[in-house]
Parts: sequence; C-alpha cells; structure tokens
Amino acid sequence: MVDRNAKRGRPPRKRYAETAIENVPSPIPRTPSVALDEARLRQQAIGVRLRQMFDDVVNEDVPDEFLDILRRADSRTAEKG
Repeated sequence: MVDRNAKRGRPPRKRYAETAIENVPSPIPRTPSVALDEARLRQQAIGVRLRQMFDDVVNEDVPDEFLDILRRADSRTAEKG
C-alpha cells in the first residue's frame, strides 16, 4: 500500500494492528429501542398489505375487451407466420 504522506515529504504514518478496531461482541447486550421495534412492525404490516394487494390484482379476471384484443393480435400473427 502506498502511503500518501510519503509523497508529500512527510514521514510515513505508523499503523499498528493493536490500534485497529476489533470486531468483538460487546459484553453489554444491546436492547433495541422502542422506536426501532415500532418501525419494524410498521414495515412488516406494510409488507403484508402489499402482498395482499398483489394477490388481489393477480387473481382479478381479465376484461373481455382485453381478451378480444389479444385474440385479434394472435390471429393476425398466425396469418402472417
């Protein structure tokens, strides 16, 4: 790794492994805040409702007019091909 300070005429910075941040679990258990719990519950409720709405749309009948348009387009494609 190139030290940018060396390019500027400064002495290289010393890096020690002991001063690096360690990924050690905290001895004090963290409790989630009430606001975070409420936000998660809201997100969950929104997700449930969106899935319900999606299922409703997917299960709707296709209008007859749209089916007629699709049939005409298929017949034109079959005539050409």
